[in-house]
Amino acid sequence: MNSKERIAEIERVIAKGPFSDTWESLSGYQVPDWYKDLKFGIFIHWGVYSVPAFANEWYSRSMYCPGTREFEHHVATYGPQSKFGYKDFIPMFKAEKWDPNAWAELFRDTGAKYVIPVAEHHDGFQMYASEISHWNAAEMGPHRDVLGELSAACRARGLQTGASSHRIEHYWFQGKGRSFDSDIKDPQYGDLYWPSVEEPEGFDMSRIDSMQPTEEYLTDWMLRTCEIIDRYQPAMLYFDWWIQTIAARPYLRKIAAYCYNRAAERGTQAVINYKHDAFVFGSAVPDVERGQFAELKPFYWQTDTAIAYNSWCWTEGNSFKPAEDLVRDMVDVVSKNGTFLLNVGPKPDGTISDEDQAVLKAIGAWMKVNGEAVYGTRPWRIFGEGPTKITEGQFSDGVRKTFSCKDVRYARKGGDLFVTFMAASPDGVYLAPALAKDNKGVHQGMISDVARMDGKALEWTREEDGLRIRTEASEDPMPVCFRVAVG
Repeated sequence: MNSKERIAEIERVIAKGPFSDTWESLSGYQVPDWYKDLKFGIFIHWGVYSVPAFANEWYSRSMYCPGTREFEHHVATYGPQSKFGYKDFIPMFKAEKWDPNAWAELFRDTGAKYVIPVAEHHDGFQMYASEISHWNAAEMGPHRDVLGELSAACRARGLQTGASSHRIEHYWFQGKGRSFDSDIKDPQYGDLYWPSVEEPEGFDMSRIDSMQPTEEYLTDWMLRTCEIIDRYQPAMLYFDWWIQTIAARPYLRKIAAYCYNRAAERGTQAVINYKHDAFVFGSAVPDVERGQFAELKPFYWQTDTAIAYNSWCWTEGNSFKPAEDLVRDMVDVVSKNGTFLLNVGPKPDGTISDEDQAVLKAIGAWMKVNGEAVYGTRPWRIFGEGPTKITEGQFSDGVRKTFSCKDVRYARKGGDLFVTFMAASPDGVYLAPALAKDNKGVHQGMISDVARMDGKALEWTREEDGLRIRTEASEDPMPVCFRVAVG
């Protein structure tokens, strides 16, 4: 199918409905219940940028930016960019130890319910089989359809699958390579580096009016995205931030209508994640990168964060977050009507580091006992209480929170209320003030029973200052969860 035929097919699917490519139509979108039930997913940044394993996944840009640490490292390690460019990492990206079934089993055992691999990052290398470009993992590097194989392995284990596209940022991502002698200028690599636009003076990637992609490029972006939708049928489609640029709006509406309509053809509903104000509110699911909201929200949302503080991809210098911090963040996000997407960055050979695996397995052990307090839950009257304040907004995950046993989070499901204390109590005493006796301002129901999720013995009383639970003392850093039966 050529480009004209692909565009005609996109228009046909949009015309058929149920959604048209207008904000008025797309605003009728409803977040599906199946997505609200999942709560915990795995994000994966794995690609050619994993080979240099230096700094972070933006190496493919920074190696062409004179004066940066990555530029100097590249020249010292691999030689000048005219002799060894980003393309030369592709044959080194062999994925020789990659086992998609092992990944899927690890993610399932971690307690995740959905998996979103990066299908194409800013570097322009597709991690899937494509008819649009030959610069893809099925034809080069691993010579495997990474997105397809992993999606099949995850679905076989009951996990929902998605795909993440960061393609639109490629428009300018490696453009600085045109300012000096580099392989970016070589026309024989144009299909990979195209368009590599030189950044205008004063370019600010965070401003939507700094630079606008061409119609040709945006059409290519739309076709690539729709190819992913048709070939891999992702239940979730994740976009990075630059889709908010003004020129992308008409194409974004078409992509959204196409995605939702293709899902409707399959008898299901799809989810699109976006950042900032790229979508009209209510037409997709907002995402907060490396951060969260301070309060309960009336709309469903997602946070995406990483196991590593410093990078989304594998690097030799990754600094890893403790598993207990990530579990606490997940519990906090879920209590505020959100879902938690946690990133892992595999090594170029396809293995996942011991450090990443240790974190994932610790989360999995907690979820095995307490997962019912997470999956399928909905917000309660309040999200929680306690002294620890949350720094709201994106890129706030570098500020470690000092949660204690006085910090409480709530979630409900059926006739049960799940009460999670964000840290264990050294004396075994827990207090949930919102469940105080005769507390008509917050809780008006009867409590018939209280039980620890791990089955350990306890005693409970409902007193003037809250529901008081007495159980064994512990210094375990993981949250402690109780099921409260409400009559």
